[in-house]
Amino acid sequence: MEKRQRVPKPYLMMPEIPSAEVCIHIPKKIMVLEYFAIADGSKHIFTEEDGVKELGKQKILDPSKVSYMNLFINAVLQPKENYEVSQGIICLKTEDVPICGATVVLQMFIV
Repeated sequence: MEKRQRVPKPYLMMPEIPSAEVCIHIPKKIMVLEYFAIADGSKHIFTEEDGVKELGKQKILDPSKVSYMNLFINAVLQPKENYEVSQGIICLKTEDVPICGATVVLQMFIV
């Protein structure tokens, strides 16, 4: 009869994992308001009355009460140098005006 060799049991070692502190920041709630208008091809100034009536009462908020604003004309983001916003009014500083039927969208973010 053959003699069986005794195989030693494997040496198992549990690795030590250093503990790490995890910080989770809960995002702030942001309110996004939008103003929509359709250009008539002749205006440099848009007011709340120019807003799309089907969407209800359109508001252009005072910039001091808003954290951030974006203006899009025909889905193209406009540089801040091209417009000025005050409560109830968007004034375009460009020589040309948006073509008739172009969409004018002002996004207003409140953090």
